[in-house]
Amino acid sequence: MPNPKTVAHETYHHGALRQALIDATEDILAERGLDGFTLREAARRVNVSPAAPLHHFGSVAGLLTEVAILGFEALTQHLREGAQAGGKDPGARLRSQGLGYLRFALAYPARFHLMFRKDRLSDEPRLQVAGQAAFAELEKAIRDYAGLPPGQVLDECTHARLLGAWSTVHGFAHLALDGKFDMPGGPRADARQLESTLRRILEQGWP
Repeated sequence: MPNPKTVAHETYHHGALRQALIDATEDILAERGLDGFTLREAARRVNVSPAAPLHHFGSVAGLLTEVAILGFEALTQHLREGAQAGGKDPGARLRSQGLGYLRFALAYPARFHLMFRKDRLSDEPRLQVAGQAAFAELEKAIRDYAGLPPGQVLDECTHARLLGAWSTVHGFAHLALDGKFDMPGGPRADARQLESTLRRILEQGWP
C-alpha cells in the first residue's frame, strides 16, 4: 500500500503544492483567525510533512506573506473595477472605488485581516510592491477628485483627503466584518445594507 505522504509529494508538482498550502492557509485563517494558524495544520490539510511549508516559504511569515500579497492584488483589482463603475465623474469614481474596497473585504475577510498585520509578515519586496499598487489606485482617484495632474506633489489638504478616504472605507470594512453594524439580537447586516450605508457616508464626505 503506498505511503499517503509519498503520493501527496508525487501529486503536487509544478507549483501545485505551493498553491495548495496557500489555499489551506486561507481556509485556516477563515476558520480560526490568525492566532489559530499553524504550519503543521496547513501541512496536515494537504497531506504533506510539516517540513514541506518551510521548504516552499521559509517560515510562517513567508507563507502568510504570500496570502497577503494575493490580498493586495485582489484589492487593487476591486479598486480598479470600482473606479470604472463610477464612470467619468471624479466624485462618483471615488465613491464607487470605496464600495469596491468594502466588497473586497467582505469577499476575502481572512486576507483583509492579515494584509495589515506587519508584525506577522515578512519583508518580502513583492509585498511592498503589491501594497503600493493598491494605494496608487486610491491616490489616482483622489487626484482626479481634487483636479491634480499625475506627478504633482500632493499638497497637505489633498494628502489629508487621501488619508481620510482610506481611513473611512478601511475602518468601515473592519467594523462590518466585526459585526458592529448588525442589529442587536437580529441577523447580520448583509452586503446590500452595508454598501448602502457606506455609500451615504461617502456622499456626505466626498460629494
